[in-house]
Amino acid sequence: MKSENLIVRCSELHKIMTKSRSKTSPISEGTKTYVMQKAKEDYFDIKTYMSNKYTEKGIANELLGIEMVNQVRFMDFRKNEERITTEWLTGECDIKGDERIIDIKCSWSFDTFPAFQEEAEKAVKKSGYDWQLRGYMMLYNKPMGEVVYCLTTTPPDLLGYGDNAELHDVEHVAIEDRMSCVKIERDEVKESEILMQYKLANEYYKECISELKTKHKKQEEWI
Repeated sequence: MKSENLIVRCSELHKIMTKSRSKTSPISEGTKTYVMQKAKEDYFDIKTYMSNKYTEKGIANELLGIEMVNQVRFMDFRKNEERITTEWLTGECDIKGDERIIDIKCSWSFDTFPAFQEEAEKAVKKSGYDWQLRGYMMLYNKPMGEVVYCLTTTPPDLLGYGDNAELHDVEHVAIEDRMSCVKIERDEVKESEILMQYKLANEYYKECISELKTKHKKQEEWI
């Protein structure tokens, strides 16, 4: 184990932000599940990574999304390569601007692209991207964060049986129509909520690690 504390990725912040509905537990069942998984990974030093065609497209087309932002806004952004890690939070945003951070989200297909502002704002909330942005703003000390949904052509090798190719070839659509943006300003109250929820999650994390260590010692006693 490299740290005695729970280290949360910005992309996972939403997993500790669900409030408990129980009168006996200060954290939600969802947070417990997340923390137990993190404790298990840290204790055994085995990291799990869930990959699918949706995340693979996001990785493959990330630079295309950044170039779309540059073309529409007449900017010259580059992919950020700086990861920042504190005692409890870690993250690497896609674009680090002078006054904001920007995270690129490449939609899987035409039918999953949030073309309307209301759609985009709901998608940000549902996926927890708002908390991810708040984490980035804290790490990079920026006053604003932005999620930019980009509709890009899907690499052919990611398409499989049942995927309608017509919903993935979008080069004929104007770039300006293939972007939806949601901006979030930095909020001290929200950051206080994050720190409070983290404190509760970290206390539970330490309990989980302690249980695993105790289990290890008992196994040795049985020999």
